[in-house]
Amino acid sequence: MQFAIDIPHFGPFSDPHLVAELAHEAEEEGWDGFFLWDHINYRIAGSSEPLVVADPWIQLAAIALRTKRIKIGPMVTPLPRRQPWKLARETVTLDLLSEGRLIFGIGLGSDRSREYSDFGGPTDAKVRGEMLDEGLAILTQLWSGEEVSYKGQHYQLSQVQFLPKPLQQPRIPIWVAGNWPHKKPFRRAAQWDGVFPLMVERALTPDDFREILDYTSAQRTLTTPFEVIVGGLTSGTDKASDAAQVASFAEVGGTWWLESFYPRHTLEQVRQRIHQGPPQL
Repeated sequence: MQFAIDIPHFGPFSDPHLVAELAHEAEEEGWDGFFLWDHINYRIAGSSEPLVVADPWIQLAAIALRTKRIKIGPMVTPLPRRQPWKLARETVTLDLLSEGRLIFGIGLGSDRSREYSDFGGPTDAKVRGEMLDEGLAILTQLWSGEEVSYKGQHYQLSQVQFLPKPLQQPRIPIWVAGNWPHKKPFRRAAQWDGVFPLMVERALTPDDFREILDYTSAQRTLTTPFEVIVGGLTSGTDKASDAAQVASFAEVGGTWWLESFYPRHTLEQVRQRIHQGPPQL
């Protein structure tokens, strides 16, 4: 099991200097990764105050320059609201800047904060799913460095070639997020390098993960390594309880534990948990 910090990129975490320093501190304390949410806008329930929001990709560039070892990336980018060719340039550049430490987390995203509808984007989940699959096909073909032509329902490319290629080969790892019990995201995840299961109504249990991984594994035809990402919070103070909590997910196939913070958490709480270090199995 590897361990990462996962934070929003808005509110107290909108300062790129601060976020880069937090990532540096996490690296020093032995964490294995540092990931950021990816929103263009965000609404906190019950609040009418405008929220200060940073661009997570610029923040990731700052993190790449302030760290040397830890994995970095968005958790997760809603690919249907991005142009795949622009994202291809950004991901390759960030992979090179970080010397091969980028992990690309992707998903449909939602319109809960009107991140699609406020900007004229697609609100239908089926349409976003089609755009996500087409976007992944385009992105990975552009990463190849070969000439690409593509004709899909939502995107078309005509004889384009992108260089340089990513440092990581055969490609930058792609982790796919999805809300269980919807099955389509997990069939999609089986085609790539990792799965990040979520649930809207409640926190996922180890038994949920066992069911999810049984389903996902049955869809998988690749024999390459496959990461299973678990999001949660440990205390940082009760080491035995933290170890037992994480071990219960490791036993059913979890390979990454994301210490997942939310807008309600303060800078002080996040920094304190970073300095307490990752759980010890």
